[in-house]
Amino acid sequence: MPSSWTILISLHAIAASYSLIFGAVNLLRRTKGGSVHRAVGRIWAVSMYVVVLTSFGIRTIDGGFNWLHALSVLTFCTLTAGLWAIWKGNIRAHRSFMTGSYFGLIGAFAGVMAVPSRRIPQLAIHELPLLGLLILVLLGTAALTVIGIAQRRKTRTVPVT
Repeated sequence: MPSSWTILISLHAIAASYSLIFGAVNLLRRTKGGSVHRAVGRIWAVSMYVVVLTSFGIRTIDGGFNWLHALSVLTFCTLTAGLWAIWKGNIRAHRSFMTGSYFGLIGAFAGVMAVPSRRIPQLAIHELPLLGLLILVLLGTAALTVIGIAQRRKTRTVPVT
């Protein structure tokens, strides 16, 4: 990886990548509210919190904050509100907050990709095979995770009394 990648930026990018994948999985699944949805949603929520919290350690060149940091504050609030809503049984609010959080993530990703000098576009320009390998690893591990969760939920038996 480029020398300008720190552990914090790497963790942020990995968590953001998993957030994009697992969020899409839950939004595109037909069945909502089941055990697979909840397990994938928990993984997504944790990865989103990692993205949000690590974002505050990543500053602009002059050491300041930008619009992505404002989005992180908003995402922290909407993500927390979405979790609170489902805990209280308000499915409509949960759906709205979580969908909004996911589309905010997509917006942030688009914003990052639109600036050629940022790290991910630079990786795409200068290290495309490495980026391709990283994407395959992320997609593969996410797919294995979802398949494993689904299989575990299917094979789980209810104790007979």
